[in-house]
Amino acid sequence: MIDTILFDLDGTLIQFSQEAFIDAYFTELRKVFSGFGIDPNLSVKAVWAGTKAMAQNDGKAINAHRFWETFAHTMQLSGEKIKSVEAACDSFYSNEFDVVKSIIIPNDISQSIVRVMPEKGYCVVLATNPFFPLCAVSTRLGWIGLEVNDFQLVTHYGNSTYCKPSHGYFREIFKKIEKNPEQCLMVGNTPAEDMAAGELGAETFLVTDCLENEAGMDITMYKCGTLSELEAYLMSLPDIT
Repeated sequence: MIDTILFDLDGTLIQFSQEAFIDAYFTELRKVFSGFGIDPNLSVKAVWAGTKAMAQNDGKAINAHRFWETFAHTMQLSGEKIKSVEAACDSFYSNEFDVVKSIIIPNDISQSIVRVMPEKGYCVVLATNPFFPLCAVSTRLGWIGLEVNDFQLVTHYGNSTYCKPSHGYFREIFKKIEKNPEQCLMVGNTPAEDMAAGELGAETFLVTDCLENEAGMDITMYKCGTLSELEAYLMSLPDIT
């Protein structure tokens, strides 16, 4: 019986064009790197290199370590310099990053379903791909009127050692919340990443408003629909309080 809902964030609870988000995000992030007198364009390449290192993480170190180790190597920066850059990035995510919210497509459904499911007796988890620090996740949640404390668990680069679509990512979540896959429903907008939870036995729901399916995967085997249709489906689940 399902008693836990795992929500993806970007493109699912927060709806936007991925291209618009990346453009707005890096426009602002470049300013942080420029403030350190380091090449902002090279720094962006280092961010992508660090992101790739996290995506390929094998569970032996937290994602944050993988990211900053790769970033430092790519930029040839000392440990002390990297600490300063990391602190500046955390400040950015807690402050200036907020201007990126201008690209989101507003909706009232995300806040509603995250808040009502616990009232129905369900555990809710924010299963966002852990490429960002917690402060960045917190800021993005604020764009849709939610908080970190609305979830039993929030994945971020400081508490995860895998990324989607690795089975290790989902197993880490199941272990932390002490649930079996069969008790969980994974909700997301990317079949290649989010629907991988189904390979472990979890139920899945593919949100189609901002579908990301670059590989052209066949999605006919998945339960799918708009965010509004997801809301109707979740409301149809039995109360377990």
